[in-house]
Amino acid sequence: MTDSLTPGLRKRLNKVEERYDELGRSLSDPATTSDPSRLRSVGQEFAALEPVVETVRSLRTAEKRLADARELVDGDDADLRDLAREEIAEATDQVTQLGTRLRSQLVPRDPLDEKNVIVELRAGEGGEEAALFAGDLYKMYLRYAERHRWKTEELSASRSEKNGFKEVIFRVAGKGAYSKLKFESGVHRVQRVPATEAQGRIHTSTATVAVLPEAEETDLVINDEDLKIDVYRAGGHGGQGVNTTDSAVRITHLPTGEVVTCQDERSQLKNKAKAMAVLRARLLARAQEEREAAESTARRAQIGRGERAEKMRTYNYPQDRITDRRLGYNISNIERRMDGEIDDLIDALAAQDEADRLSSLEEDGD
Repeated sequence: MTDSLTPGLRKRLNKVEERYDELGRSLSDPATTSDPSRLRSVGQEFAALEPVVETVRSLRTAEKRLADARELVDGDDADLRDLAREEIAEATDQVTQLGTRLRSQLVPRDPLDEKNVIVELRAGEGGEEAALFAGDLYKMYLRYAERHRWKTEELSASRSEKNGFKEVIFRVAGKGAYSKLKFESGVHRVQRVPATEAQGRIHTSTATVAVLPEAEETDLVINDEDLKIDVYRAGGHGGQGVNTTDSAVRITHLPTGEVVTCQDERSQLKNKAKAMAVLRARLLARAQEEREAAESTARRAQIGRGERAEKMRTYNYPQDRITDRRLGYNISNIERRMDGEIDDLIDALAAQDEADRLSSLEEDGD
């Protein structure tokens, strides 16, 4: 674990310690204690750095124990060598634990991680096969949510002729849903012989996934005058009640041009509530992306254009192989993965994300 503390990262940690000591001195400075506002500001920063500095110093002590034990294990005294081996095992374990703790402290959790999510799934290139693949992904996420005992709710759906999905939007509610599912955003590509293929040829199709943190009403303000709400008679499947009343709802957010429609429910009020939930999630993602000074909204950045060459993950059925370009290695057993067993894949992506953010911290330390 100590090997993960590169020179750049250690340099940054030294700066953190220096800042912590400086703040400690400032807390006893009359210029600070006589100014309540400054005292509160300094105290808050000092308290925020304290757990990190405690871990750094504990880690440094454990590393010294480990280094001393390694010197003794090469000595002539047999009893000392045995004790040194025990010390090496204990110190190594402690260094590993402290290194893990330090990583989590240096890379703070995304404040949105505990949010519920709204997932937007759309068929990309590939016609009916793309719609069927979108349906397979939908089932995969429903099974994944079920395995985590999360609740799911379909908000809007447009089915294809062979019971796939041109589009489906659904909600996943459960502890840490966004922290897990956010890594699924992007273009998913499938290579297989479609059920619609009579000659046994392998086709390539795509589906896009956008995972948006669900926004509470308190997360952002949406003014009534910024909304254009249209109601109309629903079309397609849905039963007699849906198709004979003006229950479908289309909401347009005028400042951004975001449009959300919902016609799944017989109740106009229910459709409006679902459409507003999707709209809030899209606007929260847009605001978050703007705060991070990105060039486009989070939703558009996530889903891409759905073209075959633009892929985040590929599901190759003939070779029973899933390739996620962010990881650099393949996993097998597609059938099991499509049944929702994707924890190892998502955990690996989370670890990679943490490593990338640590690398950014290292660069900042230079």
